[in-house]
Amino acid sequence: MRLPRHTLAPILVALNLLCMPLPARAATVAVDVGHTPKHFGARGPAGGEEYSFNRALGRAVADLLAMRGYVVIRVGGDGRELELRQRTEQAAGAGLFVSIHHDSIQQAWIDAGRRGEFSGYALFVSEKNPDYSASLQCAQHIGEQLRGAGEVPSLYHATPIAGENRPILDALRGVHRFDDLIVLKTATMPAVLVEAGVIANPQEEVRLGKAATRARLARAIADGIARCLQP
Repeated sequence: MRLPRHTLAPILVALNLLCMPLPARAATVAVDVGHTPKHFGARGPAGGEEYSFNRALGRAVADLLAMRGYVVIRVGGDGRELELRQRTEQAAGAGLFVSIHHDSIQQAWIDAGRRGEFSGYALFVSEKNPDYSASLQCAQHIGEQLRGAGEVPSLYHATPIAGENRPILDALRGVHRFDDLIVLKTATMPAVLVEAGVIANPQEEVRLGKAATRARLARAIADGIARCLQP
C-alpha cells in the first residue's frame, strides 16, 4: 500500500532521529551565535553579513541538538547586543560551549584580488580554557564530521603573518590554537569556535547561504558535538 506524502513525512523524520547518536544523560550544550546586528562581523562581496549566516546555522545546530534530547542554552541570535564575556556567563552550567561563525580573510588578500583562493572551515580552541584537552577533543570530533560531510579545512589561519599565525593542532581536521579568543578562554567548560566557511569568497558566500548547505553543516556540527559528549 502506498502511503500519502503527508503520512510519510513524520515517519521519515522519526526514523532519521532514531539514527542520530543520543546523549547518555541530559547533557547541556551552549550554542553561541557569533556577533550581533550592530557588530555583524565579516561581510561577503555580495553584501551578506556574517551575523545573519551565524544566526541561521546556529539555530539549525541548536534545533538538531534539542531534537536529540540535549538541553540547549541558546546564546545570542535574538537581535540584542551582547558582550563577549556575557556570552560565556550565559553558558553557565553547560558541559560544552560552541560558538558559530563564518570567516573572512586578511584585507591585503582582498585588495590583491585573492578572494576566490580561500575556502573551507576552521576550528579554534584555547590553551587558556580550563579544560583544554576536552576542548581539543571536541574540536577534533567536529572536524571529523565536517570532513565526512564533504567539507575541507582552510588552514590559512596558520600563515606566518600579522593577524594570522595560529598554530595548527590537527591539520587533517582543521583545528587551530587561538589562546586569547575571549569566548574560549573565559568559558568555564570545554569550548570550541567554529568558522563554518569563508563568506569573503564570492562562490562560498552563495554556497553557504543555501539551505541545503546549511543543513549539511548543521548536521555535521551536531554529530561532532554528540560524539564529543558521549561517555
